[in-house]
Amino acid sequence: MDWGTDLWDQYDIIDKHTQSGLELVEKYVKFVKERTEIEQNYAKQLRSLTKKYNPKRGCKEEQECRFSNHQSFLDILNEMNDYAGQRELIAENMMMNICIELTKYLQELKMERKTHLSEAKKAQQSLESTYKQLDSSKKRFEREWREADKAAQYAEKTDQDINATKADVEKAKQQANMRTHIAEECKNDYAAQLQKYNKEQSQFYFSDMPLIFNKLQDMDERRVRKLAQGYVLFSDTERHVMPIIGKCLEGVTKAGTNVNERNDSIVLIEQYKSGFERPGDLDFEDYSQGINRASSDSSLGTLGTPKGPLELLGKNRSKPFWLFSKKSKRLTPERIIVMPTVTEDFGHLPPEQRRKRLQQKLDDIGKELQKEVDQSEALDKMKDVYEKNPQMGDPASLSPQINQTAQNMERLRLELSKYESWLTEAGRRGDSMLRRDTLPEDALSYRSHSNNNEPYSPDGTPSEEGTPDPSQAIYAEFDDDFEEEEEELVAPIGQCTAMYNFPGASEGTITMQEGEVLSVVEEDKGDGWTRVRRANGNEGYIPTSYVSISLSK
Repeated sequence: MDWGTDLWDQYDIIDKHTQSGLELVEKYVKFVKERTEIEQNYAKQLRSLTKKYNPKRGCKEEQECRFSNHQSFLDILNEMNDYAGQRELIAENMMMNICIELTKYLQELKMERKTHLSEAKKAQQSLESTYKQLDSSKKRFEREWREADKAAQYAEKTDQDINATKADVEKAKQQANMRTHIAEECKNDYAAQLQKYNKEQSQFYFSDMPLIFNKLQDMDERRVRKLAQGYVLFSDTERHVMPIIGKCLEGVTKAGTNVNERNDSIVLIEQYKSGFERPGDLDFEDYSQGINRASSDSSLGTLGTPKGPLELLGKNRSKPFWLFSKKSKRLTPERIIVMPTVTEDFGHLPPEQRRKRLQQKLDDIGKELQKEVDQSEALDKMKDVYEKNPQMGDPASLSPQINQTAQNMERLRLELSKYESWLTEAGRRGDSMLRRDTLPEDALSYRSHSNNNEPYSPDGTPSEEGTPDPSQAIYAEFDDDFEEEEEELVAPIGQCTAMYNFPGASEGTITMQEGEVLSVVEEDKGDGWTRVRRANGNEGYIPTSYVSISLSK
C-alpha cells in the first residue's frame, strides 16, 4: 500500500499531513530545548549551592575538616558538584544530538516537501492547460459545425428556390462546402486535443502524481524514523551518564558510612588535650589570724609544681579556674596577663601539645635528613662515575655540592639530637605537670593580688607604677578563648608579602597564598617561623623563607 495508489485523489490530505508532521518535529525540538534549559538551571543551582556551603580557605570550617563528619560533608558537596556536571552534560548532549540535528534535518525536509509540492502543481497546471486547449477546440468544432450545418441548409434552400439564379446556387453550395471543410478540420483538431488530454490525464493520475505522492510518503516516513531516533536519544542521553551519576550517589553513601563518631572524639582529644591536671582544692586562708595576704600570694607564686593551666597562662591564681567563664570586653587589672613567648622548644604549649609538636618537628627533620642522605649517596655515585670516566665530567666540580650536603646533614643531625632531648625531657615530666622552670619567664612575670589586684614584678614585689610595663604585658580575656583575645590585642610590627603558597596543614600554622599580604605579629626567633595575622583576625605561623618581610620603623 502506498499513497500514490490508495490516496491518488487526496492531495489536500497529504499536504496537511506532511505539514502537520513537520510541525510535530518543531514542537519536539522546542520541548527538548526547554528540557535542556531546565537541566542547565538545575546544574547551575547545584553548583551555587555547593559553592555556598564549601568552606573558604583559612576559615574555621576548613580547619575542622580533620573530623570525619566534616570531611564527609565536604565529600558530599564534591559529589554534588560532579552530579551537577553530569546534568550539564545531559543538557549539552541533548542540544547537540537532538535539537541541532533535528533542526538541520527539518530544514532539509521542508525544502524537499516544497520541491515535491511544486512538481505536483506544475503537473496540475500542465494538465489544466491541456484541458483548456481541449475545451477551446471543442467549442470551435461545435461552432464551426453549426455554421456548416446552416450553410448546407441555406444551399439546399437556394437550390430549391425557383427564383434563385444558377450563380446564387453555386455560391451557396461553395459556401456550404467551405464551412463543412472547416468543420471537419475543427473536428480533427478536437479529436487530436482530446487524445492528447486523455494521454496527459492518464500520465498525471497514473504516473506523475503517484510518483510525487510516493516521494512525499518516503519523506514522511523518513521524518517519522528520524523523530523516533530523537525520542530514543532523549532517554539514551540520560542513560549514558547514569553510571557516573550512580557513582556520585555511591560517593554520597560512602561519605555517610565513612563517618566515625569515635574517631572524631579521639581527634578532638588529640588536638586540644593540654595534659594538665584538674585544679586542686583551694587552701583556707584564716584572716582572723592576721595572715599577710601579700605573702600568701607570694607563697603561691613560689610553688614548685603548678596545679593546672593557671600557671602556664599567668591567670589570677587567687580565684578559681572556671571552665565556663563569661566573655567580657571590659579590661581590668585582673585580666592582665603575659603572652607566652613562642620558643623553639615549644615550651609555651601545654605538655601534651608540646610533645606532639616536638614529635612532628622530629618527623619533619627526619624526612629532610633522609633527603640529604639520598642526595649525598647520589653525589658519591656520580663522583665515582666521573673518576672512572673523566670524559663524562670533572669529579672536583661536585665537591661544593658534597660539602654543602655534608654540612646540611650535620646541621640536621644536631637539630634532630636537640629536639630528641627536648622530647625526652617533655616525656619525663608526664602528662599531668609542667615544671615551673620550663615556662617562659614572661609567663610568670606578673601576677594579680587576690584583694587589691596590684600587679607583681618577677621577684614577687609590687611594681612601683602599680601597672605592668606595656612592653612586656598585654591585655586579654580571662576565659578559654585566651588565644583569640591575644590576637586582638597584639599590635602588628610590620607586614610581609607571600612569595610562595603555604598549605598550613600543621597545628599552629596558617594557610598562605602567593602574593598575599599579612601583618607580622612576631619576628622569627631563630627557628625559621614568623607569626602573622590576617585582616580577619586569624593568626598562625608561616615559614620565614616563604615571605618578604618589611618591619615598621
